[in-house]
Amino acid sequence: SEASMRSFIKRLEAKYDVIRICYEAGPTGYGLHRLVTEMGHECVVVAPSLIPKKAGDRIKTNRRDALSRARLFRAGELTAVWIPDTKHEAMRALVRARAAAVKDASVKKRQVGAFLLRHHRIFPRLKSWGARYRRWIHYQTFEEMADQIVWQEALEAVRVGEARVVRLETSIRHMLDGWALSPAVVALQAVRGIDLVTAVSLVVEIGDFHRFETAGQLMGYLGLVPGERSTGEAVRRGAITRMGNGRLRQLLVEAAWTYRHPPRIGRMKAPLVSAAPEAVQEIALKAQTRLCARYRKLAARGKKSTVICTAIARELTGFAWAIGRAAMPPPVIAA
Repeated sequence: SEASMRSFIKRLEAKYDVIRICYEAGPTGYGLHRLVTEMGHECVVVAPSLIPKKAGDRIKTNRRDALSRARLFRAGELTAVWIPDTKHEAMRALVRARAAAVKDASVKKRQVGAFLLRHHRIFPRLKSWGARYRRWIHYQTFEEMADQIVWQEALEAVRVGEARVVRLETSIRHMLDGWALSPAVVALQAVRGIDLVTAVSLVVEIGDFHRFETAGQLMGYLGLVPGERSTGEAVRRGAITRMGNGRLRQLLVEAAWTYRHPPRIGRMKAPLVSAAPEAVQEIALKAQTRLCARYRKLAARGKKSTVICTAIARELTGFAWAIGRAAMPPPVIAA
C-alpha cells in the first residue's frame, strides 16, 4: 500500500544518505515509480526479460532475487523501461482493450464456423464474414431445437463482440483529441498500410520516438532484426529475433502486405495524407516508392512472401521512426 511504502522509504531515508530503487516491470504498473520519484528519490523500472541470469543458479527466493537485483543495479547491468505518464498509460490500456476485443470476436467467429462445419454447412464462396456470408448464415436453420439455440447464441456472441470493437474504436478516436502525441498518430496515417488502429498502437507502445537515436535501434526493439550467431570470420544470420512487442510486429507485417501493389494514393488515403505536414508527406511518398520496388525485387528473386513482408516491415519501421520524430518535437530536458 502507499502508506506502508512511504513508511518504509522514510526508514531508509533516516539510515542512508542516498537511496536508489529499482523493481521489475509487472502487472502492478508504475504507481510505485511515481511514488518514489515524488518523494525525491531515483527509481528505475527494469525490463525482466533483459536481466542477466546465471545458468547454474537453480535457487529462487525473494531475498536472493532482491540481492541479485541490487548488485546488478549497482553495476549498471539492468535495462530500464520507458515510463509513460498517466494519460499515455490510459490510452495504452484503451488500445490494448480494443486488441483484446478483436481477439475475442475472432474466437467467436471461429466457433460459428466450427459449428457450421460439424453440420456440413459449407459456404459456396471463398471469402467468409463478408456481406454475402452474413446473409447466408442469417438464413441457416437447424431441425433440432437444441442446435438452433446454440446457433442463435453463437450469432449473438459474434454481434456483441463486434459491437464492443466498434465502441472501443470510437472511444479511441474521441480520446485522441487533446492527447499530446496525437500529431504523431495523424502523421503516421499518411503511410501506406497504416490506418488509425496501427498508428495509435505504434504510438502508445513505442511512446517517444526520440528515445531511439537510430532507426536500427527501433527495429531491434521490435525484434525485426535478424538473429546472429557468428564466430571468427564466419557470419551466421538467421530468422528475426522476435524480441519486444509481438503485437506491433504483427501490425507492421500486415501493413507490409499492401506494398505488393503498385504505388498509388487511394481515394480513402488521400485526406489522411493531406492532413499530415509536408515533411511527413515526403517521407511517406519515399517509403511507398522504395518499399513497392523492394517488394517486386525480392519477389523476382524467388523469396517467400512471408520473408518479403518481414523485410518490408523492418524497413517500414525505419520510415515510421523518421515520421514519428518529424511529427513531434524532441522533449525538453530540464537542466
